[in-house]
Amino acid sequence: SLLLESKINPNTAYQKQQDTLIVWSEAENYDLALSFQEKAGCDEIWEKICQVQGKDPSVDITQDLVDESEEERFDDMSSPGLELPSCELNRLEEIAELVASSLPSPLRREKLALALENEGYIKKLLELFHVCEDLENIEGLHHLYEIIKGIFLLNRTALFEVMFSEECIMDVIGCLEYDPALSQPRKHREFLTKTAKFKEVIPISDPELKQKIHQTYRVQYIQDMVLPTPSVFEENMLSTLHSFIFFNKVEIVGMLQEDEKFLTDLFAQLTDEATDEEKRQELVNFLKEFCAFSQTLQPQNRDAFFKTLSNMGILPALEVILDILLINLIIEHMICDTDPELGGAVQLMGLLRTLVDPENMLATANKTEKTEFLGFFYKHCMHVLTAPLLANTTEDKPSKDDFQTAQLLALVLELLTFCVEHHTYHIKNYIINKDILRRVLVLMASKHAFLALCALRFKRKIIGLKDEFYNRYIMKSFLFEPVVKAFLNNGSRYNLMNSAIIEMFEFIRVEDIKSLTAHVIENYWKALEDVDYVQTFKGLKLRFEQQRERQDNPKLDSMRSILRNHRYRRDARTLEDEEEMWFNTDEDDMEDGEPVVSPPDKTKNDDDIMDPISKFMERKKLKESEEKEVLLKTNLSGRQSPSFKLSLSSGTKTNLTSQSPAANLPGSPGSPGSPGSPGSPGSVPKSTSQTAAITTKGGLVGLVDYPDDDEDDDEDEDKEETPPLSKKAKFES
Repeated sequence: SLLLESKINPNTAYQKQQDTLIVWSEAENYDLALSFQEKAGCDEIWEKICQVQGKDPSVDITQDLVDESEEERFDDMSSPGLELPSCELNRLEEIAELVASSLPSPLRREKLALALENEGYIKKLLELFHVCEDLENIEGLHHLYEIIKGIFLLNRTALFEVMFSEECIMDVIGCLEYDPALSQPRKHREFLTKTAKFKEVIPISDPELKQKIHQTYRVQYIQDMVLPTPSVFEENMLSTLHSFIFFNKVEIVGMLQEDEKFLTDLFAQLTDEATDEEKRQELVNFLKEFCAFSQTLQPQNRDAFFKTLSNMGILPALEVILDILLINLIIEHMICDTDPELGGAVQLMGLLRTLVDPENMLATANKTEKTEFLGFFYKHCMHVLTAPLLANTTEDKPSKDDFQTAQLLALVLELLTFCVEHHTYHIKNYIINKDILRRVLVLMASKHAFLALCALRFKRKIIGLKDEFYNRYIMKSFLFEPVVKAFLNNGSRYNLMNSAIIEMFEFIRVEDIKSLTAHVIENYWKALEDVDYVQTFKGLKLRFEQQRERQDNPKLDSMRSILRNHRYRRDARTLEDEEEMWFNTDEDDMEDGEPVVSPPDKTKNDDDIMDPISKFMERKKLKESEEKEVLLKTNLSGRQSPSFKLSLSSGTKTNLTSQSPAANLPGSPGSPGSPGSPGSPGSVPKSTSQTAAITTKGGLVGLVDYPDDDEDDDEDEDKEETPPLSKKAKFES
């Protein structure tokens, strides 16, 4: 389809920029640009334009706007100056055409600027402006708009001095209200005189300084709001206007810096406890604007400026207002972000995270400053951050579960998780005293999976610390209940929630966190015992039974340590002498897999050692046979139906149930990708007893399925793989 149709005019100036852009103007207020994705496409169109205008395609502009013909240049240099038409109402159109025709030529712009300066022409034009407004001469007002806009593009400081003077600036703004492209004039003067109010938080006695502040504000308003956006040909024609504003700000900063009484009064009121909050807010806003203006100073002058502020007492003043005001202001803006995507809240959360990151705090001689700041943050600011979380988790499920609220709570949880990792006892005291984890786990009932996973990630970070203070808090409050309930409600769906929950329990098993292992098995085993597509929960049960055995029979525990110290591993390590003595026996000494104690160990009482060993090995054989039976049944019959019913013990009466989803649903038992289906990542094939463990440098991160990793199992496997050394010798002979 056709996007643009434009006739190539032989006299129009076409300009090629950056190899992929062609720009030109077809009317005074109508600029066009063609942007190409590839350089080749731009070159093709550029060659056609140059062909029509008879230009070499190697040029970047088809009509030279700067250089004129030799004849025109000779005429301009020989003529004494530019003669302006008389400033009369009926000649406004002629004046506007003269200004417009002079802009493309630097020499003509120069002569026009000199003529306007020497004849006081701008003030005469502004007198005509009043006449046109009184007569409601809209055509004349449109011509005056074009004339004044053209004078701005002359980029002349001397003209700006006249136009921005106290007597002329409001009339100049008035002329720029009548843009011919608009159906109705703008009301800039009304805004500047009635809406915008000049407020002196500290009285300014110098009238010149006050006038300079007014002028700078109005010129900045003209640049930002009144003048139309410059075209690609005009953008460099307003550099002097930028410089005018820049040097005005430099003058204002210098004049305020020299007024010692003004700065003394400013900081005295900032630090005075009697100053009310509204007044203090105004003083802070003034100080902020003052420091923003200082960025216009040269580096040397800027250093002197901040040294002056330091000597006047800026740091004690900021200490009063900065911490509570700034941090809580950031948090409140983050919480109150109205953007549906929370774009501002995400940026503010990143800023807040940077503020509370101990790694970003400067190292000082007084190392307690970090602790003091964090103590201050948890005392004065943390309650503001957690307010939306606490307000939304008063019941068993989130009171508000819309998408925007879920996004906000996910941001809060992300920051709290960061604090758990980096703030040690500050966040620990806050979580335990305020019962934060219980409130966070309410969010696992959210319909938004990303929020439920954020809550789970928060708990996983706490468990990962392996801190017994946290563990006792979790067990006392039965805070595995929401996790188990979410696991059962998830059913047999093989998704991120399923994997994340299993990974958390697998971490507890692998790291052998005894207190949590016992708590989980004692209170939630009935709900988890039928989960057999991974060995995580059976492994936890085995850990629990081993712990109980050690407690019941301390001698057996010591014997296990002896066996562990004398175990043989088939790897690249060189066998030590003690290991050689252990295995340097005839194979007949090894009966039914029972180890024979080497002679040096027989100094101990045989009854004390062999009796617990024989009992342990009998129990172990019985368990192995039972496990093989269960595994065989599972492989023959397929995965059992995931219908679990649990009555929690230890004082809790909540019943957790999970019904099997419909067989036709995605992720249901027997469907591809479900934990119990053949070939799925969670299934247990007959040919192997374990699946691969997904690990990283930081630890276990994925779904895992390990068999019993008791050291004695390893020992049995090694014995099956490697014959005793004496047997090896027989083979060699």
